[in-house]
Amino acid sequence: MRRQNGESSAPQTNTAAPRLPLWLWAAPLAFLALFFFYPLSAVLRLAGETALTAGLERIAWPRVGGALWFTFWQASLSTLLTLLVGLPAAFVLARYRFRGKRILSALLAIPFILPTVVTAAGFNALLGPNGWINALVIRAFDLASPPVVIINTLSAILLAHIFYNTSVVIRVVGSSWEQLDYRLEQAARSLGASGGRAFLEVTLPLLRPAILAAALLVFLFDFTSFGVILLLGGPRFTTLEVEIYLQTMQFLNLPLAGLLSMLQLACTLSITALYLRLNRRQPVSLSPRVSLGGLWTATTARQRMLVGGVMLGVGALLLKPLTALVLRSVLTTSPTESFGLTLDYYRELFVNRRQTFFYVPPILALRNSLIYGAVTVMISLGLGLLTAFALNRRGRFERVMEAVLMLPLGTSAVTLGLGFLVVFSRPPVDLRSAPWLIPAAHSLVALPFVVRTIQPVLTSIPPVLREAAAVLGASPWRVRREIDLPIAARAALAGAVFAFTISLGEFGATSFLARPEYPTLPVAIFRFLSQPGGLNYGQAMAMATLLMAICGLSVLLIENIEIG
Repeated sequence: MRRQNGESSAPQTNTAAPRLPLWLWAAPLAFLALFFFYPLSAVLRLAGETALTAGLERIAWPRVGGALWFTFWQASLSTLLTLLVGLPAAFVLARYRFRGKRILSALLAIPFILPTVVTAAGFNALLGPNGWINALVIRAFDLASPPVVIINTLSAILLAHIFYNTSVVIRVVGSSWEQLDYRLEQAARSLGASGGRAFLEVTLPLLRPAILAAALLVFLFDFTSFGVILLLGGPRFTTLEVEIYLQTMQFLNLPLAGLLSMLQLACTLSITALYLRLNRRQPVSLSPRVSLGGLWTATTARQRMLVGGVMLGVGALLLKPLTALVLRSVLTTSPTESFGLTLDYYRELFVNRRQTFFYVPPILALRNSLIYGAVTVMISLGLGLLTAFALNRRGRFERVMEAVLMLPLGTSAVTLGLGFLVVFSRPPVDLRSAPWLIPAAHSLVALPFVVRTIQPVLTSIPPVLREAAAVLGASPWRVRREIDLPIAARAALAGAVFAFTISLGEFGATSFLARPEYPTLPVAIFRFLSQPGGLNYGQAMAMATLLMAICGLSVLLIENIEIG
C-alpha cells in the first residue's frame, strides 16, 4: 500500500516542482536587471560615447596607461609578498599542533572581513605621522618631525594588502594542505628523498592548484583595491579604481570614467573567469586525514623557532595595526607630550563642531550604517532564500543563473557606484535621494555570499524528507516552509550576518552615492582622516574602532553558528 501511495503521489510532486523555480527566479532576476545590468549598460554606453565623440586619439592615454600599469604592478607585487608571508603560516597551521592554534586561526580571519577604512586607520595609528611608532621615537629622541614616513608611499599599500589577504592564502592553501595524505611524503622519504626534495616533488605538485587559486584570488582583491590606495597611497598613486573616482567626483569627467570602468571590468571579469576555471579543475585526489596523524609537535629547538617565529611574525603584522587603532582612539590629542588616556574622542562623536548641514555628528553616521545594514539584510536575505531554493534544481538554466549571480563579485564597487550615479540621478529614473539606493548597491555584493551560505545546506537535505512530506500530502511550498526552512535557518542567520557586515564596511560604491548629510561610517571616517587637526584624527580613530568592534563581533557570531 505504501508503494502505491508513493507512486500516486510522485506525479503530483513532479508536476508542481518545475513551475516553482520559475516563480522563484522572478524577483532575483528583476533585482539584477534593475540594479546591475541597467547601470552597467549605462557605463558601457558612456564609454562608447567617449570613443565616438572625443575620438580615441584625444583620450588622455598617458594617464590611463599609467593607472593601468600601476594597478597591475602593485597587485602583482602585493600578491607575491602575500604568498611569501601566507605560505609559511599555512604550513605551520596545517602541519603542527600547538597551544592556542584555534584562537589564532579565528583571529587570522578578522582582517579579511574588516572595512578598508578600518585598515587604513589602523596603519595610520601605527605608522602615521601621529601614530604610535613616530610618537614614541619623537618622545625618546626629542625629534622635531616624525622620522618614519610610510603613509602615502608604496610600502603602506603593500603592507595593507598583505594585512588583508594573508588570511586568504592561509584558508585556501592551508585547507588543502591539511587534507594531503602525509603518507605520500613519508613514502618519498623512505625511498631516500630528502625533506626538500619530497616537498618539491610530492607536496608542491599536489598543492599547486590551491596555490594558484589563492594567488588569483589575492590578485583580484588587490587589483580592485580602492580604499587602501585612496587612504594610504596618497595623490602620487592612482589605480584604475582611484582614477575612476577622481574623474567622477573631482574632475566631473564622466565619459573618461566610463571608459576606465569598462577597461577595468574587462580585466576583472577575465581574472574572475580564470579563477573559476582553475577552481573547477580537480587536483590529484587527496586522501582525507582520518585522525590527527601527520600533525607534528614542535619538539626540537629548530621546530619551536619555526612555529614561534612564523606565528609571532604573522600575529604582529595582523594584530599590531588593530591594537594601535584601539589605543590611539583613547590617547590625548598630543601623544608627543602626554600619553594620558581620555574618552574625549568618543564624546565628540555626538557633537557637530562645524554646525553645518553637511557635517552631521559622527554618531549619526553610525546610525545610518546600522539602518543601511538592516535594510541590506532584508533585501539580500529575502532574495538569497528565493535564489537558493531555485538553485536547488540543478539543471542547465540553474547553472547559467548561478554564474550570472556571481557577476557582481567580479565587478568593481567603484564601477557599480558610477553606474548608479549615471542612471539614478537623472530623469526618467531619478532616485538619487532615495534612501534605499545604498542598501540596494550593498545587496548586490552581499547576495552571492548569502546564496553561497544557504544553498549548500539546502542541497545536503536528504530527498527522503521531502518525499515523505509530499507522500503525506504537503504541497511544494509547505515542504519548503516546514522542512527546508527550519534546517536552513542557521545558514540563513550566518548569511544575514555576512550581509550586515559587508554593508557596514562597503566604501567604494557608497562614496559615490552617500549624500553629504547622510554619510555612512566608512565615509565619515574618510572625511575626518582627510581633515587636519588632532581632534578630527582622534574622532576618525574612535569611529574606526567602533566599526572594527561591530565587525569583529559579527565574525565571532558567524564562527559560532553551526551551519547544517
